[in-house]
Amino acid sequence: MNEKTRELIRNYVVENIDTFHLERIKRLRNLKLNNVLKNKNPYLFRCKNLNLAADLMTAVLDARLSSSEEGSFGSFLEHLAIYVSEITGGGFKSAAEGIDIELVRGKTRYLVAVKSGKNWGNSTQYATLKRNFRRAIQVIHQARPREQVQPTLGICYGNFRTKHTGDYLHIGGQSFWHLISGDRNLYIDLIEPLGYKAEDHDAIFRQEKDNTYNRLIREFANEYCDPSGAIDWAKLVGFVSGNMS
Repeated sequence: MNEKTRELIRNYVVENIDTFHLERIKRLRNLKLNNVLKNKNPYLFRCKNLNLAADLMTAVLDARLSSSEEGSFGSFLEHLAIYVSEITGGGFKSAAEGIDIELVRGKTRYLVAVKSGKNWGNSTQYATLKRNFRRAIQVIHQARPREQVQPTLGICYGNFRTKHTGDYLHIGGQSFWHLISGDRNLYIDLIEPLGYKAEDHDAIFRQEKDNTYNRLIREFANEYCDPSGAIDWAKLVGFVSGNMS
């Protein structure tokens, strides 16, 4: 990969990573107490002896933030992969349902569904992926019957070996970035621009996080603690699971 292309990728990361950080803050500000609590397991909290409102809410919010950040950053990586394939190897955003990238390597057309991490879906989602691959291949072969097509599940990080499942090629980490870019070292080169202004972004995020946690802990204490300050477990369980009133 030439330096001009590397610079384009670095600029893309720097310009778009701000969106990820802004979305983190936006999600914090929009958190509502009952929306955070409604799908949580109060029995588990009681079993773990989480009797301080601050401890319980911190556990709930930490889990919520971790999950949402994984999803948001995963989306960023997937869009980055599409961009990389476009400027390095003639790839393009596929119009086929469930397929992110189409690119040609040698005599093979790769249909790539991009996922950020290896544990991205359940059995239903895997079945849908295979169905999407079959449909995309059928459409291609209607126009070009002899074209060699390789359905591919591309994972942005992970050191597992490339394998063929019988339905698609399963590739990840260094091998994935190499496939879409032709550069064996791109997977390492990406790490530097991702740190652009990371310290500044983190300082802002931490302040917003502290404010949000304080706000929701106060609301929880007002709503789900009795006059003595103890958590009203019956009221909390009633909110989460009550459905016969």
